[in-house]
Amino acid sequence: MDETNRGRLTRDGIRIHHPDDFAGMARAGALAARILDDLIPHVVPGATTAALDRMIEDAVKDAGATSATIGYKGYRHASCISVNHVVCHGIPGDKVLKDGDILNVDVTVIVDGWFGDTSRMYVAGKLSRKTERLLEVTHDALMKGIAAVKPGATFGDIGHAIQSHVEAQRMSVVRDFCGHGLGQVFHAPPNVLHYGRPGTGPELEEGMFFTIEPMVNLGRPETKVLADDWTAVTRDKSLSAQYEHSVGVTATGAEIFTLSPAGRFHPTYG
Repeated sequence: MDETNRGRLTRDGIRIHHPDDFAGMARAGALAARILDDLIPHVVPGATTAALDRMIEDAVKDAGATSATIGYKGYRHASCISVNHVVCHGIPGDKVLKDGDILNVDVTVIVDGWFGDTSRMYVAGKLSRKTERLLEVTHDALMKGIAAVKPGATFGDIGHAIQSHVEAQRMSVVRDFCGHGLGQVFHAPPNVLHYGRPGTGPELEEGMFFTIEPMVNLGRPETKVLADDWTAVTRDKSLSAQYEHSVGVTATGAEIFTLSPAGRFHPTYG
């Protein structure tokens, strides 16, 4: 059997993977998470996002893995690095980090054909209380979304768990970008919305693999994409944060493939 087509598709086009496939996803996710762990001491005032990206590219190569983003739709970097009011898909460059900057670093690696996709927030220097609260709300929203994952639940349940938590804290969920299915491909059905109504959308089944990656703004949810056709920013220039895990639906809940080996997924935890 062709390994890329193992399993079956639901009527919504979502692949149901074989139980053995969880191990491949765990290996890919663990590498992506370890690379982000190793980046922590290098995110300091004075560092450039290009230098951080080079470290990531070198780490992927040293591990004998492949970067999923280099060459993807013409993209040339091993990560997306989104600073302050950049929501997602920030392009690494000569930008020098300043004290108090927050940044999301998003990495996807391919290990033995499996895709490990994760992102997390970092802080250069001292974290303000307002910014710390944004990070806490975004991180907790992701974990509430993951807690809603189980067979028989719906993707609307995931979105509702995230949206209700964020909006209760007077912040907003970005609607222009979403999570996605993955496995032996980078992007596949379903679109995993980070807002929604309980009981709506496709039903979750054991063997589904996808990312949950809410983007949360201190201000309004609207975004715009800059002239480079990649960088998305908040329209009102408010700060934005994002956390992302890749997960698989198990018989009883969710397996997180991209847990931080060092327990440092959140910059102020661990």
